[in-house]
Amino acid sequence: MSATARLAPAAAPASGRTLAGIGYALLGLFLFGANNAVMKSLIATYPVPEMIAFRSVFSLLLLAPFLRVGDFRDALRSSSPSLHLLRMTMSALEMTCFFFAVSVLPLADASTLYLAVPIYVTAMSPFLLGERVGWRRWVAVIVGFAGVLIALQPTREVISPAAMIAVAGAIMFSLVVVTTRKLRGASNTVLIALQLLAALVVSLVLANGSWTAPRWADLAVLLFGSVISVTGYAAFNQSLRVAPASVVTPFQYTSLIWAALFGYFLFDEVPSPATWIGAAVIVGAGLFIFWRERTKLGRA
Repeated sequence: MSATARLAPAAAPASGRTLAGIGYALLGLFLFGANNAVMKSLIATYPVPEMIAFRSVFSLLLLAPFLRVGDFRDALRSSSPSLHLLRMTMSALEMTCFFFAVSVLPLADASTLYLAVPIYVTAMSPFLLGERVGWRRWVAVIVGFAGVLIALQPTREVISPAAMIAVAGAIMFSLVVVTTRKLRGASNTVLIALQLLAALVVSLVLANGSWTAPRWADLAVLLFGSVISVTGYAAFNQSLRVAPASVVTPFQYTSLIWAALFGYFLFDEVPSPATWIGAAVIVGAGLFIFWRERTKLGRA
């Protein structure tokens, strides 16, 4: 979720609108963190694919009043169906990877590895978007990769498989970001709905007919998680409508704060020093890239 701030540049607003955009972004990121905590609490009892399937259904039901068949038709007509398919596939696999990872890793650890998404996007941009990346940003990309290695703690005899799944998920999410940048004409609501549909299909395939009957209380918790997730999308998308992406994007790093707080108070998780050091390196590299794009290259 974090890299979506790079998707929809906005015209320079008044200072009041900028502050409102920052507020919407912070609210959205907080709600994303809360949703991740809800999912982590449930996947301790239920299989990951089952929880993703239920969440996708609930979220689609919540989105249904805002969707029209014509919106899907227009989105497919104005852009490449193959790009939509690629984006949907990567999104569904990324979501599965993330929740498999947080079923094992502390929330802060998984979130730290996802902080590198903007760095991966920058590295992919010359090859997939035809964008020029200067040597300063390439240095920042290399530093960001070093931060990921620090967070992975390679001094261990074996790097955690769950951590590698999180890295794979972050790379897939980077591809989601890149393809979304190519699909700028499509409605945000349609893009979210297509992501949820893909997640539902992939989760049903991975579940392979194996289900654990959920308790009504847990379904209520999952419905609550779906509500805050959809609200988070709405808040974050609104932040991009009222403030420049370059202003909103750096606040994505507050997601690590929420992950650490939810992890500590709900799951007794304490991030390791390597996680904090790696996060600091990744954040520093990412902020430099944003600063370079905004002040030197004139990108909103």
